[in-house]
Amino acid sequence: MHCPLAGPPMPHTGGAGHGIIGGKESKAHSRPYMTSLQDPPGSHFCGGFLIRKDFVLTAAHCLKISKNILAVLGTNNLKKKEKSKQSIPVQKCYQHPDFWKNNFDFDVMLCKLQNNATLNKNVQPIELPKQGENISDGTQCLVSGWGRKKPKSPAASSLREVSLKIQNSGECAEIWRSHFVPERMICTHFSGKKGICQGDSGGPLVCENKAYGIAAFTGQPCTEIFPNVFMKTSAFVSWIKETMKK
Repeated sequence: MHCPLAGPPMPHTGGAGHGIIGGKESKAHSRPYMTSLQDPPGSHFCGGFLIRKDFVLTAAHCLKISKNILAVLGTNNLKKKEKSKQSIPVQKCYQHPDFWKNNFDFDVMLCKLQNNATLNKNVQPIELPKQGENISDGTQCLVSGWGRKKPKSPAASSLREVSLKIQNSGECAEIWRSHFVPERMICTHFSGKKGICQGDSGGPLVCENKAYGIAAFTGQPCTEIFPNVFMKTSAFVSWIKETMKK
């Protein structure tokens, strides 16, 4: 799919590659909400984040046609054996019902774990903003993910993170045109040096210790200078709460 008047093809941040551009390796267990979605086990394909002991929030386009998704929590390095690591099968994923009407909008999904995660210093849910709560332009936020540091580089196994600044939604709409929906999306400045890449889908954009965004899409290749786009978590809080009652 191409972005009208904006240049390159625009994929989701899922897919064969994955990684954070320009960031640094996260301090061990400093992001206890981070979750690696794997299928088969050991093969990371999307990020996510724990919001309750039995639910992980991620992007709807991450859903693979599989009944064997594994949620891995409590780890920084996916290849190391750690006592802190919890690998829990996903019982069922709930995509937002409006997602398939538009491949880029409503890109939100909840995955219910087969059994509760054991909460401790290494595994903790992250707080969500309130329904409709906004974050100010220019706010410094943090996004985390596993994998490549740049397109075509080898995938890393350690969790990486990068600080990103919230960009004005009007500016994003001018660039992304109809693909950017301000009511349900937020974006961050991207200079080509720091941002998200393929495979970081579903990871959280954390601002002021709350998950304000869900990594959704960026330019192709991911070093193209286009704002990184995240689903606005606060637009979906009511749906999230209702879905977690199931």
